Amino acid sequence: MITSHKAHGLILPYPLQGHINPMLQFSKRLQFKRVEITIALTKSVLKKMKELPSSVSIQAISDGYDDGGIDQAKTYEAYLTRFKEVGLDTLSQLIQKLANSGCPVNCIVYDPFLHWAVEVAKKFGLISAAFFTQNCAVDNIYYHVHKGVIKLTPSKNDEEILIPGLSCTIEMMANQFSNLDKVDWVLINSFYELEKEVIDWMSKIYPIKTIGPTIPSMYLDKRLHDDKEYGLSIFKPMTNECLNWLNHQPISSVVYVSFGSLAKLEAEQMEELAWGLKNSNNNFLWVVRSTEEPKLPKNFLEELTSEKGLVVSWCPQLQVLEHESIGCFLTHCGWNSTLEAISLGVPMVTMPQWTDQPTNAKFVKDVWEIGVRAKQDEKGIVRREIIEECIKLVMEEEKGKLIRENAKKWKEMARNVVDEGGSSDKNIEEFVSKLVTIS
Repeated sequence: MITSHKAHGLILPYPLQGHINPMLQFSKRLQFKRVEITIALTKSVLKKMKELPSSVSIQAISDGYDDGGIDQAKTYEAYLTRFKEVGLDTLSQLIQKLANSGCPVNCIVYDPFLHWAVEVAKKFGLISAAFFTQNCAVDNIYYHVHKGVIKLTPSKNDEEILIPGLSCTIEMMANQFSNLDKVDWVLINSFYELEKEVIDWMSKIYPIKTIGPTIPSMYLDKRLHDDKEYGLSIFKPMTNECLNWLNHQPISSVVYVSFGSLAKLEAEQMEELAWGLKNSNNNFLWVVRSTEEPKLPKNFLEELTSEKGLVVSWCPQLQVLEHESIGCFLTHCGWNSTLEAISLGVPMVTMPQWTDQPTNAKFVKDVWEIGVRAKQDEKGIVRREIIEECIKLVMEEEKGKLIRENAKKWKEMARNVVDEGGSSDKNIEEFVSKLVTIS
């Protein structure tokens, strides 16, 4: 096979693990189709990483907070403003440096949270592609907020609408559309069959192409043989403990519980979840990040027998979801976790927390019919009885059978769309041929 590269893409993710991974996976697909790739990551996020992928070239840029990134900034607004100032400069320098070293860039693929990247692309005469890490339905909602079609009425005379648990505003989400009419491509981490209607509608406004699900190839079409893991993590997974424990569990018997890399639960919610899991008749594998562990009920870990459950600080989620002992996934319904569950055919019990998660949960339950939602009470807490009931419904009851059948069907579809000739594969192919023509 000829390995000469046809074009060179510069990838600019927003520096959060859940935003970097999908763009990293898309990069591997582009590389497989002989596009050279450089990923620009901030110095602050590079310092935090426990593992980095060796398969792609990574270069550092600055967000103006090299020691602590967003944690170092006082507010979200301050962070984004400074990132724009310093980022415009350091990204331009990187493009110059790559040009001088004889591998000029043809294209910038950027996360729309960093919408100023379009200015850099225009300045250097490069193709620009926005890469949305949320699904199309959620992007559509933010689009309507941006256009002022959906009016958000701030409560109690608030100046802005804050998203619980994140010090960012809906405005930031809607800002992703501020200069989208200037870009050449809009790439979405989803697949056509999953959200046909909304994709057809959005396609009338923007040059949209779905390119997902962006999970490692060995869990889907298996065409990229060394693509078994994301290869990038802020936390060190307890891989052996998890897999050894799962290997001793009966088929489809385990409830896997994880709220991703960001979510912080109230102590009261942790307690309800702990008892809900303990009272359900199922064994469970629960990811509790070390910063969250103090919120567990007193003596919970001491009294937990290894037969009943295992609590770990982080785990290799894809390997866990793929394991035959897993019966359902209790999830916050972040889009990456949701796509992984769809791709691996695992039914869900959803406990959405913020931003796009309630919308994802709605689709999981009512549109794709691959899970149930554990409803909060008036205090915003999901009670233990509800958790227990939802797990039972998915794992044991008649309704659960239907959910499992649907999950199998979507798994099959997720694999087909990225395989040769599938809808996402065709879109990636089209994107690559466009780059090649220009280079």
